[in-house]
Amino acid sequence: MDHRKQRVKYLICDFFSSILAWILFYFSHIHQLNLIDVFYFTPAASSELITELIAFPVLWIFLYFLWGFYREVFRRSRIKEIGASFTVTLTGSLIIFVYLVYTDVITGASTGFINSFIALFYIHFSVSYLPRLFITSHTISSIRKGKIGFNTIIIGSDKKAVDVYREIKNQPRSTGNKFIGFVNINGKNSYPLEKFLTRLGGLDQLTEIISKYRVEEVIIAIEPSENGKIEKIISRIDHPKLLVKAIPGMQDILTGRVRINTIMATPLLQISHDLMTPWQQSIKQIIDILFSVIALILLLPVSIIISIWIKLSSPGPVIYSHERIGKNGKPFRIYKFRTMIDNAEQNGPELSSSSDNRVTRPGRFLRKTRLDEIPNFINVLKGDMSLVGPRPERRYFIDKIVSNAPHYNHLLKIKPGITSWGQVKYGYAENVEQMLQRLRYDILYLENMSVFVDFQILILTVLIILKRKGV
Repeated sequence: MDHRKQRVKYLICDFFSSILAWILFYFSHIHQLNLIDVFYFTPAASSELITELIAFPVLWIFLYFLWGFYREVFRRSRIKEIGASFTVTLTGSLIIFVYLVYTDVITGASTGFINSFIALFYIHFSVSYLPRLFITSHTISSIRKGKIGFNTIIIGSDKKAVDVYREIKNQPRSTGNKFIGFVNINGKNSYPLEKFLTRLGGLDQLTEIISKYRVEEVIIAIEPSENGKIEKIISRIDHPKLLVKAIPGMQDILTGRVRINTIMATPLLQISHDLMTPWQQSIKQIIDILFSVIALILLLPVSIIISIWIKLSSPGPVIYSHERIGKNGKPFRIYKFRTMIDNAEQNGPELSSSSDNRVTRPGRFLRKTRLDEIPNFINVLKGDMSLVGPRPERRYFIDKIVSNAPHYNHLLKIKPGITSWGQVKYGYAENVEQMLQRLRYDILYLENMSVFVDFQILILTVLIILKRKGV
């Protein structure tokens, strides 16, 4: 399936329907012209209309983006979509109406204001929602007819797995599951599910199987005796692009929020990877970009002074770069001002401490004020990091942490950050034990992610910088 093509369909639909909606409102309620009057439209009014026909569709698409309309373009619910469309239309109509009143485009009695606002809302909602409803309905119909399918594997191989497979396949309408095969949990000579599906491999090959067959949906259907493997399963399928479902009765074992996926079809629990609502995710991303651009510009003089100080104090590069592990376990290069002597880790990875003689004189100041992390804003603009999130670690230390606390892998669900809850509450870690203590706060952040929490952490970080308590 071509997700990009489907996304473009919605974008084109939203753009042109926004233009049409504004034209209808403009001529019916602002200028209230008849067909003959349109031909005698003034140049000034024409210029105003053209500007609005460019600006307002951009505003609408921005709002749709914030609400996550372009995130999942195939698995959409018409009931949820109408609710989201109502909310976005109400928000956008309020913004545009305030602009119209502020610029004196709309004037009159209070009843006139109300009627104009209702007209703006009704026209845009009707014109924009109906085409989107057509695309969504056509997609749902194609899924139900089996024309669109999602590559699906079953994790499990015994009775429960067979029952789930047969129940899904016997549905009168297709659920969109295109079964590729199954993954067994325990090694046996034969598996009941082999009568229906191909065995793709064992649990140890799960990551490779998902990548090789471009799996989009995973159904966990294991026996009670196999529940001990659930943590290993979750750690290997914990990816935001995977839709993960499980048979009922496992909600006390699975991590993450769960909800019943459907009423009419096979009852399965759906594990949600969304730690924040779509609009909050969008706001967080926008704040990351804007804040980073502003910070890099404002701190440019400071960065120049720091660079000169580092260069004069000790031999070696000004910027220190090395590999860290980011979202979904993807490695990336992190950038920081160098605070240690050159080749400080020539004997292998080693955490720093408050009495570390490898730290240079400017390095101690930079660490206390956190100014060594100014180049991290470049990582944010590249998309490797966020302003707020668990601090990124090296693979060497992650392996040590995971051996003591396997749940650390859940932190890889999100982008690492320049600052974190764990860092403002605990500070820098000098050993693995302290990393484990800081982990508690990072897990708390994961479970309570919101734009509001991010603002709190940013404020605390600023206070720490001002008090020079970075170490």
